[in-house]
Order: sequence, then structure tokens, then C-alpha cells
Amino acid sequence: MEKKGNSFLPDFPPSGAPQPFLPLVAPSPLTPFTKNRVPKLSGLCTLNFSAAESMMSMAATDCWAFFAPFLANVICCPQLEATLVILMGQSSKVTEVLALNGTHAKHCLSDVEQILAGQGANENLQKICSIHPSNLTKASCPVKDVNVFESTVDSSKLLAACGQIDPVNECCSQICQNAISEAARKIALKDYDLSSMDETHVLPEHSTKINDCKSIVLRWLARRLDPSPANKVLRGLSNCNVNRVCPLIFPDMRNVTKDCGNGISNRASCCSAMESYVSHLQKQSFITNLQALDCAALLGMRLQKVNITKNVYSLCHITLKDFSLQESGCLLPSLPSDATFDKSSGVSFLCDLNDNIAAPWPYASQLSASSCNKTIKIPALPAATSAQSGLYNQELVFPLLFASLLVFMMLL
Repeated sequence: MEKKGNSFLPDFPPSGAPQPFLPLVAPSPLTPFTKNRVPKLSGLCTLNFSAAESMMSMAATDCWAFFAPFLANVICCPQLEATLVILMGQSSKVTEVLALNGTHAKHCLSDVEQILAGQGANENLQKICSIHPSNLTKASCPVKDVNVFESTVDSSKLLAACGQIDPVNECCSQICQNAISEAARKIALKDYDLSSMDETHVLPEHSTKINDCKSIVLRWLARRLDPSPANKVLRGLSNCNVNRVCPLIFPDMRNVTKDCGNGISNRASCCSAMESYVSHLQKQSFITNLQALDCAALLGMRLQKVNITKNVYSLCHITLKDFSLQESGCLLPSLPSDATFDKSSGVSFLCDLNDNIAAPWPYASQLSASSCNKTIKIPALPAATSAQSGLYNQELVFPLLFASLLVFMMLL
């Protein structure tokens, strides 16, 4: 394969058939609680790490050192957050409480980060995933004791709704999400009389309290479920939020405005400006196919606000894959997925590579590109059978990580 300078951060979107991209580095073999380096634990954390050992190993792979910042939004942080909830829930079987105090939370979060780093994960996960010790406390929720929780909430109803979820339909039906919200409101009532309030009259501090209580509800679910089923539920719920929002930051578009405004007098200049602009988006992170739809719609509306009314996506052949980190185009599946590790092939993750789907240009009469809106016509998303994995071979190591990329394709 020809080596290209700075090919990991391309200046222009790719052309031709999409393929998964392959950095030429992989971590040392990952085995649970085995070094890379021996973790320096505080000895002051009350969490039972062995109760969620498999989840922690999964989080270490999903948050592998180099790729954690680029897989953060879709893979790494959702799994890290689920792991913390499961740790809290499983440990409550002994402690009978669903929250830590501030001191223990600080020690425990540091210990988790140390253990994961010892298995090859990034050492700055708290920063990458914006997780703080307060995330392990009860925050403003008035309930943390298991017996108080179970005497306040309809536990059987909650478990029936969330014992297992359909990861495809839950985001639209919100069966489990509604049950969690109802339970959170009930335990929030311990401090405030919110029973007579509808959503439009909930004050900001009440809303914060309810959101904090949702964390307590999730930990209770992780207490009642085994770690693996709990992980599937938590990842499915987080995935609803992941696919709902475009995670990209859009840079200044003055060059696009200059070359694509006024009816696009010069197509070549306009498309060159668009390709250069999109190249900056491609440097940020991997995104899912549904996130790409959101990002395409958001960018299109921003372009329209600066008087670029012609469909520059079609004019310049901009596809959904052009919004995701890539060498030759990689959108992640919209359903929850994980990175995997194999001693012979290294670290891999799934890419949806069915075809090049044209980015849809938003129109004033068009509804939001929601996967729950069955009437809207959006491009067919890549089928599950088209998933392919990029493999990261640990035997192919170059001195400059960004200098070279190798492409492999493996049909699953």
C-alpha cells in the first residue's frame, strides 16, 4: 500500500468504494486485570470489581488507548458509563445502598480508571467521557437506600419494562425509558411534592433532581439483573441518546459561503471548498449512520441560513460517510457495538459499509430525519449484513502513527 503523509486526517473526502480503515498499531494482549502496568489502587474503594470483571474488560477494549477519543461518543463512553452503573448496582447487594459518598466516589473512579488503563485503556477516560466522582454519588436525589427505593417504586412494573429491551424499538416506544422516568419522579417526591406538576411546570431544580434519581433507578436495575443482561439494557438505552444528536462541531464556513453563495457561479470552487470543509469534520470522531443523517441535516440547515440554497451535497457528491472519521469511509452501526480484541489480529470494530449513501439535503417542507418517523423518506441505511470489521494488526507497527494506514476487508 502506498504511504500518504497525514493520511489519517485526509484533506478531502474519499472517492470510490468504501472500505474500513486500519491504523497500524494495536495494544498488548488484553486479559482481565493483567498488566500493561500494575494498577495503583487506593484500597479505599468499596466497589466489588470482580462482580463486573467481564464488563471492565469490555470497557478496556472499547476505550483502547489510541482510539478512545475517536470512539468516545459511540462506543467507549457508553460502555464505561454502563460499567460504572453495573459496578454500583452489583456492589449494592452487599452495601444495600445505591450511591457512594463523595470521598469514596473519588477513590473508586480513580481505581476504575487505573484498572482499565492496566488493561490497555486510555489513561484519561474521566476527561474523555466527562465523568466525575459526583456521577457515583446520589447527587440531589433524596433516595439511595435499597429498602427505601423498593418501598417507594413499583419494582415489579419497572423490572417488567426494563428487564430486557428491544434495542431497535425502545428508542421510539420508550417503554423502559418511561418506566425509569416514572420511578425517578416517585423517589424525587421524597423531597418535593411534584405529584401534581406536569412537565411544563417542573422547575429547573426539580428537573435536575429527577435526572439524578434516574441514575439511582439504573443502578437498581443493574442490581436486579446479571451483569451481561444489564449491560445490554444500559447500552441500548444510551444508544437512544447517542443516535438522537449530531456530536460534531462545525467550524467556521466563511470559505464555503464565499465559493458556494450567489447561485454557485463556479462549481469547481464550490466543491473544493465543501470538500475542504468536510475534511475538518472527518478529523473529529467516528459516528453512526443515524448520527450522520442528523449531521447532514444540521450542516445543510446552517448552509441554507447563509444563503446557500442549492443542493451542494448532490452537486459535490457528499455522502453520509463523509461526516465520519475515515481513511476510506467508515460509519458505525446505529445499534450498540463494541470493539473486540484477538491476539492474532488485534483490535477491531464494525463498520457499516453497504454502499455510498448520498447525504440528504434538507428542505423546508421536510420533517426531521427521525428513525421513528415512518412517513419520512430517507435513504436506506446500510443493512446489518453489510457490517465489516477493520482489524488492527499488532505486528504492523510504524514509527509515525499517523503516517500510514492499511485497509483490510473481512465480510462477517
